[in-house]
Amino acid sequence: MSYIGIIITYVFISNFILTQFLGLCPFIGVSKNVESAVGMGFAVTFVMGLASLVTWAIQFYILAPLNVVFLQTITFILVIAALVQFVEMVIQKIAPPLYKALGIYLPLITTNCAVLGIALISVRSSYNAIESFLAGISGGLGFLLAILIMSTIREKLDSEDVPKFFKNIPIAFITAGLMSMAFMAFDKALLKNLIG
Repeated sequence: MSYIGIIITYVFISNFILTQFLGLCPFIGVSKNVESAVGMGFAVTFVMGLASLVTWAIQFYILAPLNVVFLQTITFILVIAALVQFVEMVIQKIAPPLYKALGIYLPLITTNCAVLGIALISVRSSYNAIESFLAGISGGLGFLLAILIMSTIREKLDSEDVPKFFKNIPIAFITAGLMSMAFMAFDKALLKNLIG
């Protein structure tokens, strides 16, 4: 698959949040305001890009040659946990207000199945190092796009007259469902028409 094809695929066609339904916990939890949503989106993008590259290298230079591919999942989880700890320390040092706003959701990137998902998809799709990194970054940008749209909508919904039983989480899930239906309009046929 071409580089442009990978970008379009993971941002729109196979968006981890809106079409594969991976990583919904931080998506719903952090999308209450735009600032924290953007911070979370960039943190996830960074971790997904780096994790897909590092896990690709571990898979093809350590696990496969030693014939211990059965350790793939646990190894990938450990790599992702280490990367998230690194990101958490950097955000705490550089942007303490953002660190405080993200709260528990920042360490939850470790258990964000979208991060593990892109690492496994990159390896199983036999991507090379550049394609793996690009798939990770694109998956993260798809996450950023989804959480940014959701946070913008949720901020507007806070000032609207929403029935009491639909406020907060229920309206967030309804909104996410409508967004998912819109993103499902993107399909592989569209990709073929765009890049040939």
